[in-house]
Amino acid sequence: MVCDFTEVKNKIKGYLDHGDLNELLPFNPTAENIAKWCTEQIPQCYKVSVQESEGNIATYEED
Repeated sequence: MVCDFTEVKNKIKGYLDHGDLNELLPFNPTAENIAKWCTEQIPQCYKVSVQESEGNIATYEED
């Protein structure tokens, strides 16, 4: 399923952008945990990849 990027931007980026993740999120803000959290915020989203750096990407996919 394709998701409207505006929805992603409003729900995820708008909340996390320029914020202290240690204060905003109720869990350890690792890339893996953030990817999982993103899928929980947008019900139709089942797979998310979070890139920390060029060679470091974490992907979470629901069963």
